[in-house]
Amino acid sequence: MAGAGNAIRGSRVGAGPMGEAERGEAAPRQSVTYFCSHEHRSVVTFSVEAAVPASWDCPRCGLPASLDCDNPPPAPKIEPYKTHLAYVKERRSDKEAADILDEAIQLLRTRRKNGDIIF
Repeated sequence: MAGAGNAIRGSRVGAGPMGEAERGEAAPRQSVTYFCSHEHRSVVTFSVEAAVPASWDCPRCGLPASLDCDNPPPAPKIEPYKTHLAYVKERRSDKEAADILDEAIQLLRTRRKNGDIIF
């Protein structure tokens, strides 16, 4: 009986016809078209009472889309992953780094001369 069909499969008890008479009147709606830089056109439906946002994420590519078809927003610039060293180099100049390194080496040499244990 695995191949036998069932007419009410996927329905729930009490489910009726899908019509406005059962659910009430639908709210008045407006369709708004957004445009992304990949020339995708997305039509989004909003309530007439809702504030229409100036931008919307394109459902096809995920880029930002705007209401202006002639000037869609550009794709956001993706920053590459930065290492700890890259962040340090942003904060310190080469001269400052050399000064800090010289100071650390001098400290180690002083400890070595005094017989301190250096790990």
